[in-house]
Amino acid sequence: MANNKKVPAIRFKGFDEEWEERKLGEIGELKNGMNFGKEAMGHGFPFVNLENVFGKNIVDISDLGFAESSDSQRKDYNLVKGDVLFIRSSVKPEGVGEAAVVTKDLDNTTYSGFIIRFRPTINLSVNFNRFVFTTNSLRKQILSSATSSANTNINQNSLQKIGVSLPLFQEQIQIGNYFKDLDGLIRLQEQKLEKVSNLKKAMLEKMFPKENADVPEIRFKGFAEKWEKKKLGELGQVGDIDHRMPNSTLEGIPYLMTGDFIGINGLNFSNVKLISHQDYEQISRKIKPEFGDILIARYASVGAVRYVNVSSKFLISYSCAILKQSKLVNGKCLFFYLQGHEAQRQIEQETNTGSQRNIGIDSLKKLVISLPTIPEQQKIGQYFQNLDQLITRSQQKIEQLKHLKQALLQKMFI
Repeated sequence: MANNKKVPAIRFKGFDEEWEERKLGEIGELKNGMNFGKEAMGHGFPFVNLENVFGKNIVDISDLGFAESSDSQRKDYNLVKGDVLFIRSSVKPEGVGEAAVVTKDLDNTTYSGFIIRFRPTINLSVNFNRFVFTTNSLRKQILSSATSSANTNINQNSLQKIGVSLPLFQEQIQIGNYFKDLDGLIRLQEQKLEKVSNLKKAMLEKMFPKENADVPEIRFKGFAEKWEKKKLGELGQVGDIDHRMPNSTLEGIPYLMTGDFIGINGLNFSNVKLISHQDYEQISRKIKPEFGDILIARYASVGAVRYVNVSSKFLISYSCAILKQSKLVNGKCLFFYLQGHEAQRQIEQETNTGSQRNIGIDSLKKLVISLPTIPEQQKIGQYFQNLDQLITRSQQKIEQLKHLKQALLQKMFI
């Protein structure tokens, strides 16, 4: 016999009661925000707008706007702890109905007419409300109740009919606190990622010479020689494949473009275009990417670089230049040098601006590269490679935590 009890797939020990489905209109009051004229904006009292709600589950009060409001307006459109703010109107359809919770009383603060305030009239956990409105079941209800014109909209009447399943208050608290802690772990990892990314950015500035300088600000102990300037074309072969777009095949060799650059040094081979072995051989007669080469975007994200870490055959379109590995330079060091300010400054200077930004092969060959001795290059390359590994691990950890959160949102709510 089927079990039709309204309970989630996963729950904390000590709770076995069924969850109760209620309509929002039964458990709270909804109220549209205020429509201010331009003359009232930018001064006066704190004001919650769309950007303080979009993409968040708590209202971001760190960057509130200001709007001139009367005493009665601040009373009627006030915000207190536990209020849930819904996006009423959004250019992006998926943005409509996004919700964020007010986590403390906001004195003298009003909210935009593009927002609907939901104020619970029963005891609801603030943290539970932070997450319940992000679940698939609630989002589907909200999006199916929305209407579209120039923007996608939802109104109070539609929100009143949205059904939400609620456990007892003590279970709400446990669930809300669990996801609050999980969000805290994600935020901690994001802060770590930001620190390492900022460190890399700073060191790219300081560990490679600036324009007209022949030594960097920071270098490893034991190295004092001036860096030698060479043109990129002198360090190795620089070129691109034939300018012919090959036909797609069901099986064959991956054919990548600049749009397949992902992460900090990734190439996306999933769902990529495939070409025949014959086309591969014909259009890569001059040059082809191999392990240890450097790819430089010539179109779109001009100057983006990737170090080839794969040994399998693939092609990169002529939207990218290929810099072949050479004994004259440490490839990893050069890869990071090309990410630095001085190399990017030269690339920007040589970029053709028109209907489509691009840089030519001859312009890339003329780039002036400053390099130390090979032993120092090796140390620099290894240092930045270690930073990239830290960044990648942080990114992976964040993705794992976000996937865990999404999975548990479906299992711990109804």
